[in-house]
Amino acid sequence: MKRMLTTALLVAANAAFAQATPVGLWRNVDDKTGEVKAEIRIADNAGVLSGRIEKRLAKDAKPNAVCDECSDERKGKPIEGLEIIRGAKKAEGKDVWEGGKILDPENGREYTLRLTPVDGGKKLDVRGSFGPFGRTQTWTRVQ
Repeated sequence: MKRMLTTALLVAANAAFAQATPVGLWRNVDDKTGEVKAEIRIADNAGVLSGRIEKRLAKDAKPNAVCDECSDERKGKPIEGLEIIRGAKKAEGKDVWEGGKILDPENGREYTLRLTPVDGGKKLDVRGSFGPFGRTQTWTRVQ
């Protein structure tokens, strides 16, 4: 009985630890309109995070839209499936991932990125900045 309880506690602890990371599926909400815009899947590849738009949820989302405003190899690529997060790494000694870039496919601009899991990993503060200017969106984990 004691062994089963210990195993259950270890499994629960591992599940809780896994949630305190940006890795997973997230729903973003427009911080100006409050409208749900998309689901973004963030993946870890050898300690470097990347994120793709998995599904567009905005009411006015065009099904075959492409990133016309992008200026790199993503120009003309479909927005659904588009990689919008690149290069973020965990900051030493902190529960923050930074050093990467996030793309706004609506205007083609890339911003310096910081990802901070909050509320036990149920939410993710996503900060995009350009010099001293920036804004933060709070994304919600999709269960």
